[in-house]
Amino acid sequence: MLSKSPFVLSFLLLLSLPLLFVLGPRILPPKTLPSIPDPDEIDDLALFRRATLASDGGGGVGAGAGFRRRPPSPPKIAFLFLTNSDLSFAPLWEKFFEGHGRLMNVYVHADHAARLHLPPTPSFRGRFIPAKATQRASPTLISAARRLLAAALLDDRANAFFALVSQHCIPLHSFRFVYHAILAGAGAPPSSTSGGRLRRRHRSFIEILSGNPILRDRYNARGKNVMLPEVPFELFRVGSQFFILVRRHAVLVVRDRRLWKKFRMPCLKSMKNSCYPEEHYFPTLLDMQDPNGCTHYTLTRVNWTGSIGGHPHTYRPPEISGDLIRELRKSNSTYSYLFARKFSPDCLDPLLEIADTIIFRD
Repeated sequence: MLSKSPFVLSFLLLLSLPLLFVLGPRILPPKTLPSIPDPDEIDDLALFRRATLASDGGGGVGAGAGFRRRPPSPPKIAFLFLTNSDLSFAPLWEKFFEGHGRLMNVYVHADHAARLHLPPTPSFRGRFIPAKATQRASPTLISAARRLLAAALLDDRANAFFALVSQHCIPLHSFRFVYHAILAGAGAPPSSTSGGRLRRRHRSFIEILSGNPILRDRYNARGKNVMLPEVPFELFRVGSQFFILVRRHAVLVVRDRRLWKKFRMPCLKSMKNSCYPEEHYFPTLLDMQDPNGCTHYTLTRVNWTGSIGGHPHTYRPPEISGDLIRELRKSNSTYSYLFARKFSPDCLDPLLEIADTIIFRD
């Protein structure tokens, strides 16, 4: 009967369309990797707006519990720790920070899934910012870095440099060496103020590379040409995830909406091995906005020899020595590397053994 009634068949097909829209996404596997949840994005936009307004208007609003406005002070370095596991090297960083509290602040973004078993040392205590979940091969790592920048901008107007590091990073020099290297180096051509005086502008230490043979695959990781028109391929860049930004660039990052709407798009599952948004967003944004204000290289040393699955070489305790530290400091630029990664947690004791005699003895 039904086969002889095209009207009834059409009517049933029409009724089934809403069911396909509702059940289809649950039945068919998604073609993209997970995206950023809308509630997280809404929270971030509110945070970034506060950070931008505070930096523009001079008013400071607390970024979270324990943060407060402070009186004027010398320029500070904000150390931004991005972690999804224990802060295994906190004791080493504590020795690095010791006696220099007036010149630095610490901020930690710990993934909710991180199981922090080690009690934080004094410099890390109370320095955890409100965090969201992070995931490899997704823009959530960009969002986490932007949250750290926003929290540091809101917390202390003396924060002049923003160093992003991970739980696997270690310092390669004393704090005094690092502080003076960052403040004395990275000089950019002076700019004129409204009164005609020349003002020295510091540059950000961020790696910015073009011409990489795999750059086209990374550009198309979200789909062919979906980055247009905001990000044409010839302006797409790659660089290390870890950087040291000057304050004006930190503000530029948390203020950005135009490029973010492209980089927040999830990658295609089929392009997962080419999806490293955190290695592209910051170099591309800063190269498009202020290329002369960046050094185009990073001060964090990473050994990619024999990398596995996109992860760099991980140093183990038998490799720890004074010779290794001295080798890791070497750089092709005029500046020594200041930090290095990636170290396994059980490297802490051998690193502490050479901390005073080698690492912090410049």
